Order: sequence, then C-alpha cells, then structure tokens
Amino acid sequence: MLTIHAAPLVLPVGAAAVADGAVVVDGDRIAAIGPYEEAAAAYPAARVRRWPGLLTPGLRQDRARALLTRCYHPDPREADELGELPLWGEEFERIAATMDTARRAGSVRRGLQRMLRHGTTHVVGPFGAEEPALRTALARSGLTVVPAPGRAPGLSVPGDDQVPSGPGGDLDPFAYGGDLAATAHGPLTVGGRADLAVFDVPAEEALRAGGAGRCVATVLAGRLVHRAR
Repeated sequence: MLTIHAAPLVLPVGAAAVADGAVVVDGDRIAAIGPYEEAAAAYPAARVRRWPGLLTPGLRQDRARALLTRCYHPDPREADELGELPLWGEEFERIAATMDTARRAGSVRRGLQRMLRHGTTHVVGPFGAEEPALRTALARSGLTVVPAPGRAPGLSVPGDDQVPSGPGGDLDPFAYGGDLAATAHGPLTVGGRADLAVFDVPAEEALRAGGAGRCVATVLAGRLVHRAR
C-alpha cells in the first residue's frame, strides 16, 4: 500500500532539505522524496499521514549492546519502585543477581520498544551466538543490526559498563554529540528501505538540543511501529 508521509520539513541527509516535504512509501521501499504537492499529485490514491516537525532517516543506536545486556528496563508495573529509565551499574547488578530468564527477556523487549520510541531503526552489533534470546528478540523487532561506524573526531561512545550521565539513560542516539548526519542510519534515497523517524521540533538544531525523546513516529521497513500522537 502506498503511503505519503508529509512533514513541514524533510531532512533526507546528503541532499537538500525539503520544506513542506513528503516521503512516499511503497511497501518497504521509498518510492519518492520531494514537495508534498508533487507527491500528492503523482500518487493521488496514496494514504496520507501528516506529521509535525521534522521527518528524517531513522537513527542508529551505537550503544545497543549495553542497553540490552548491561542495564535493566523496568516493567511499567515496577515504575513506583524502580522508575521508568534504564537502570545501570550497581542497580542493574542488584537486579541481575536474581533475574530469571523470563525477566531478562522482558527487559530486552522493553529496551527494544524504547529504542523505537526514540526513532531508532538500526542498532550496532555484533550480538553473539551465545545470546540466542537476544538475537531472537532483535529479529522479531525488525531493527537492522549494523557494524560500528567510523568515528568523527571528538565523538566517542562509552564502554558497555560506563553508567550514562544523560537524563534519558542513553536511549537517545544524540547523547554522544553527533549531528543528524552522524547519527542517522544513512540517507533517505529512492529505492532504499523505508526507515524513517519524525520529531516534533522545528529544525535540526532543536532536535540535537532536545534529543530523540521528541520522536512522534518511527517507520521501520514501511511499517509504522511507533506513534506518539
């Protein structure tokens, strides 16, 4: 089914921004990128989803392994006791000491869901064969596993055991200081896989300042997997 995702500003990365832009999705692929009026005229039968703010490529989470294996994502039913953010360090070790397989698997699933709520479509691996439950959860999530990218000067990702200092518990891919080009999974291109994110901010500068927690929609291989409104 054809879907037009329209937003006040489309940032494809590697190409000019498109004001009042749109990305046309056909199945799991991008069919067109350009002004909304042109997309609507070319695809009159397409379903239209209008979003606020910025439409960008989906983001890449460089610290996915640590987020899934070295911290605990509380169940909403545990919020009164444990809060809602990932638990690291001594708090994680205390919980992990008595955590059974089912509780660990639940934490992994919630971690993946929370990544999707931050516009993440790609996660940096590898994830070893000795972690079958983790690999299964990743496969079911639809997230793409990619190798670690080269680092721009001045950018670094904390080690797996380093406790994050940011307010989001490191779920925000922008926590490491990169701009959109360094944090996106890659550019949006016609014929490429439709991995998109939408953020309720007016410009890239506001996105970097406010973080990926402003995500209102995530599209994974053409499927709307997160919608905040």
